[in-house]
Amino acid sequence: MKHFEFEYGAGTMGADLPDSTDVFIPGVTVPDPPCIPEGQLEAAYRESLRHPIGMPPLSELAFPGAKVAFVIPDRVKGGEQPTSHRKLAVKYILEELYAKGVRKEDILFIISNGLHPRSTAADAKAIFGEELYNAFWPTGQIISHDSEDAAHMVDLGVTGRGDPVWMNRYVYECDLPILIGHVQGNPYGGYSGGYKHCATGITNWRSIASHHTPSVMHRPDFTPVNGGSLMRTKFNEIGMHMEEKMGHPFFCCDAVLDSKSRQISIWSGYAAEMMPRSWVDADRRTYVHWAEKKYDVLVFGMPQKFHYGDGMGTNPIMMMQALSAQVLRFKRVMSDRCVILCSSLCNGYFHDERWPYLREMYDLFQHDYMNTLPDLDRYGEYFATNEEYIRKYRFANAFHPFHGFSMVSCGHIAEMNTSAIYIVGAQEPGYARGMGLKTRATFEEALSDAMKKFVGPHPNILALPGTFKTASVHLCMKDRALDPMDEYGHPCGQ
Repeated sequence: MKHFEFEYGAGTMGADLPDSTDVFIPGVTVPDPPCIPEGQLEAAYRESLRHPIGMPPLSELAFPGAKVAFVIPDRVKGGEQPTSHRKLAVKYILEELYAKGVRKEDILFIISNGLHPRSTAADAKAIFGEELYNAFWPTGQIISHDSEDAAHMVDLGVTGRGDPVWMNRYVYECDLPILIGHVQGNPYGGYSGGYKHCATGITNWRSIASHHTPSVMHRPDFTPVNGGSLMRTKFNEIGMHMEEKMGHPFFCCDAVLDSKSRQISIWSGYAAEMMPRSWVDADRRTYVHWAEKKYDVLVFGMPQKFHYGDGMGTNPIMMMQALSAQVLRFKRVMSDRCVILCSSLCNGYFHDERWPYLREMYDLFQHDYMNTLPDLDRYGEYFATNEEYIRKYRFANAFHPFHGFSMVSCGHIAEMNTSAIYIVGAQEPGYARGMGLKTRATFEEALSDAMKKFVGPHPNILALPGTFKTASVHLCMKDRALDPMDEYGHPCGQ
């Protein structure tokens, strides 16, 4: 037997699995491409900024009196180390702007949280670092996007497909909108960055409801994760619609990041041209052609706090999203009978301050002919317009209530693509069973039950330690012929 430790609460839970168990750890089992050495980062940023793809450099776009709006990702991902992409990109772009006469007082930083919690002062300090925070926070030049602030949102009509587009007014009205993004594996459309950044970060729930819904997320082109899905197409269309209505493009600066959020390469310019080129670079780290067989059992663990915040690994609806995100990333290497074994405290901690609406959604799911998670979708607008939940989003650092429906839409993907999911070590197992999950006390008990009922006595098992502690990859078959490629040259949906 092989012994493993999988995430569980604030610690780990042990598991003894058969000797035939394979192991994959991002950045370790298959090393990432080399990152840019710290001593070479400044030169890499200056080279990228001064030779952008598809549009003029900042030295030609900036001018004295220009109003500049930076759009900066929130804390969900992207790294917060002193040499993080956000910190360095802003530093070197500011130098370019100041050199052309842009005044400090004409610069605004907007944290593009979309439907995520609006950032606190502590969040802003972690994102920007002490120097930038001290220079811009006290003067009110670092703000967090408020998608429910009617005075600072603008209705841009609809895309050619008919999707509504709303946009942050500060960005819409500025002379030079700058998107600082990162190219890192994302289950929603393949990668963060590019047009995904503006299409989700500076708009509102009505626009996001055009793509974060079952009709888009349950299509066969969505699973496994890829860059050619309808969702990604809608991101691009919404971003380009914003540019059309502004009358000029965003100036983007994205970095391809490794498993520790270090820069592999820097890309600047016009997103429509820059984004697909950055993906070619990112594919080398993200779409990892490693598996020599399909797996019948995936084994990993959930901490209590990760990605969207404290309670994600115990709140039953957020747990479903986390499970489905792994299915999206690993579907290419999963057999048709695959089961998941996942440790979680599952102790009833919803973190009601952060997700004030999810307890109500969970309770609703237990009643009124709610057989599968998509049955909740008809309540989307009811929750999204709840005044008290909106107040908590605007003024109490809670998620916007419609964000829960994105989680629900994603959460059903795990059920769609597995034979069973076992939650191991649940302290309040009824919450897991209320989501249609099986519960067992130990990994060994869960595996024994799965072998009897679903996968047989000799399953192919893949252990995934550290699943939620490092930037994930999109795992693929070693034989590339088994993974058809999309128009961007990376594996597409099945």
